[in-house]
Amino acid sequence: MSNIQGKFPNTRLRRNRMKEFSRRLVAENNLSTDDLILPLFVCEGNNVEDPIKSMPGVSRYSIDKLLNKVEEAVRFSIPAIAIFPQIEPSLKNAEGSLAYDEKNLVCRSIKNIKKEFSGIGIICDVALDPFTDHGHDGLVINDIIDNDKTLDILEKQALVQVHAGCDVIAPSDMMDGRVGRIRKVLDSNSFQDTLILSYAAKYASAFYGPFRDAIGSGAKLGKDGKLTYQMDPSNSDEALREVALDINEGADMVMVKPGMPYLDIISKIKSEFKVPTFAYQVSGEYSMIKESINKGWLSEKVIMESLLSFKRAGANGILTYFALEIAKKLKDE
Repeated sequence: MSNIQGKFPNTRLRRNRMKEFSRRLVAENNLSTDDLILPLFVCEGNNVEDPIKSMPGVSRYSIDKLLNKVEEAVRFSIPAIAIFPQIEPSLKNAEGSLAYDEKNLVCRSIKNIKKEFSGIGIICDVALDPFTDHGHDGLVINDIIDNDKTLDILEKQALVQVHAGCDVIAPSDMMDGRVGRIRKVLDSNSFQDTLILSYAAKYASAFYGPFRDAIGSGAKLGKDGKLTYQMDPSNSDEALREVALDINEGADMVMVKPGMPYLDIISKIKSEFKVPTFAYQVSGEYSMIKESINKGWLSEKVIMESLLSFKRAGANGILTYFALEIAKKLKDE
């Protein structure tokens, strides 16, 4: 290796860094709007823009206002959005039955978006946490998350979403076997071309707090939280097993969540499987960076640096609350 690289003074790596043109020519990774997915929070009502206190600059939108944000995403060439609902507490129950109601907030949002902006991709979570009164992603029976009974509900949830016009079904629940069950029900209902983006390596992370504030799902999780089904942050080999299972069950793409604390996992997955691999720069990551910028502790340049870290690790795309901000910056440049 040392012979290939050469030795000083003949080899001076700084030469490539001396001018802007050469830095651009030798850049190993670049970020474009093609890499961005914009997450959006939707709520009931009309003319509602409700700021989320723990996520500076991010709001919940009623469907009419949501369309304005989607229009911005289209204007700045963001290829896809991801929808996350805040459900009225009175509509939640232990079974999360609203999740598979074809008139629920998510389905109505999809239909309205597709009516106005048919070209943008719509990604929808398949998980019960926004819809259950306990905030878990699955059914709680005798104080245990019942994996197999939850699968019955997730199938129905996926089906109403694709009937509404969803382009990408994204199971984020971390129940075993859910990708295979969803793939089967989609195929048997003539949705064989609908994509599945599996949250294959979703960790039981402390970085999700602001998101749970945004959708109102974190108050009743209990002392163990989601440790019995989301991954242990100390594990990495297990992530490879999760991804292998989901690919075999029919996942077209996989997601790692959170993002920056798990760059090693992104790299391992991409290297091992060579499949489309996405990163979710989650709410806690966003809020730390954004508030540090707002307080003058960090420069705005850290946003781009953080997103480039995902590309360097091997991510094909990034779901980030900075998507619009960065897309506008890229267009200006």
